[in-house]
Amino acid sequence: MRIRDITARVPGLAPAVGPLGVDLLVALLVQAAMTMPFVVPRAPGLPEATWTSYGLTTLTVLPLVARRRAPVAVLVAVLAAGALYTFAVDGPGQPLPYTGLVAFCTVAELSSPPKRIGIAALTVAAVLVSVGLDGDNMRELFFSLFVFAAAYAFGRFTVTRRAYLRAVEDRARQLERTHRIEAEQAAARERARIAREMHDILSHAVSLMIVQAEAGPVAVRTAPERAEAAFDAISEAGRDAMAQLRRMLGVLRENEGAPHAPREPQPSLAGLPGLVERVRGSGPAVSYEVTGSPVPPGPAVEATVYRIVQEALTNVVRHADASTVAVRLEHGPEALTLTVTDDGRGPGGGSGLGLIGIRERAAAHGGTAGTGAGPGGRGFRLRVTIPRARPETGTGTGTKVKTEQGTEQGTEVGS
Repeated sequence: MRIRDITARVPGLAPAVGPLGVDLLVALLVQAAMTMPFVVPRAPGLPEATWTSYGLTTLTVLPLVARRRAPVAVLVAVLAAGALYTFAVDGPGQPLPYTGLVAFCTVAELSSPPKRIGIAALTVAAVLVSVGLDGDNMRELFFSLFVFAAAYAFGRFTVTRRAYLRAVEDRARQLERTHRIEAEQAAARERARIAREMHDILSHAVSLMIVQAEAGPVAVRTAPERAEAAFDAISEAGRDAMAQLRRMLGVLRENEGAPHAPREPQPSLAGLPGLVERVRGSGPAVSYEVTGSPVPPGPAVEATVYRIVQEALTNVVRHADASTVAVRLEHGPEALTLTVTDDGRGPGGGSGLGLIGIRERAAAHGGTAGTGAGPGGRGFRLRVTIPRARPETGTGTGTKVKTEQGTEQGTEVGS
């Protein structure tokens, strides 16, 4: 472990010390290690530990303070000071060439490939010469080559470790950005879902209320019992819309108020007969047919089918001017198919967000939505197919809405 790593783990120490402070600490530690032979008792016959020899030892350590700024020059200065100590003074020897190892490790860490390879070759030559002058001791030669090779490897390992840490930090920042983007996209999808829900609820309820309110004055003069039924239908549509909006807003505010407030469940296929009955009371004759073996497709799909039928019937009431509407739900082995057919004006009767909402709801479950003229070219038909098992590839958001003839339908069915 490097001293820089140690200081980095002490809060507030690394910024205060800095690179120069770290180099000073390294020089002090090397000086302490090289002082040991001068302070321990020496056996008779060994070279005397004089102040002159100790001063030259310190001279070999001082260049280490500038090892980052000029690693090659520091290594040359250290080797020159070591040679001066060896040839000019008969002082205590060192168990390891500490200064040379630190300088050589710094060269391996900070220098360019051609420079550090050349310095490594010169260092090996210097080791061969110095050990050769010392009696050609093979054991000392191998040991010296080993420690200098270890210093070089440690310098390169430091570079690799630094690059790895940078890669890990970059990866962590990228993951953080990815998570933030995913969270923003999830929030956007949730906002879009809530907008579709509120659009369907309000559009359906207000459309029924407008139709009943417009028919009310006429019914008051001609058929008072029908006027009473119209007012009841307006009241029921308003209460139903309020209940659904209260449930939705309760979900949005579940962390602000009473988290255990009772809420109604999401709409399901079981609510379709009641929905059809409410629309039937507004004028058009609406029929509802279920074929196949009813297999529950799951709460999410049931809520989607309910909202699509609600939006389709709302479009009929507002734009189609139809007298009859047929809602057919087919439970197939591979898919759930919904068909809504009316005898009204046909394609082009409205402009808004209705078809987009239907397409998005179907695509969210891997399904498709097709529109076109009804049987015999009269009226309008909406056909939605939702597979039983959602496909593994893709989310279906790229599903196109096609007409029955295979061309893209550019007219909305409602707002």
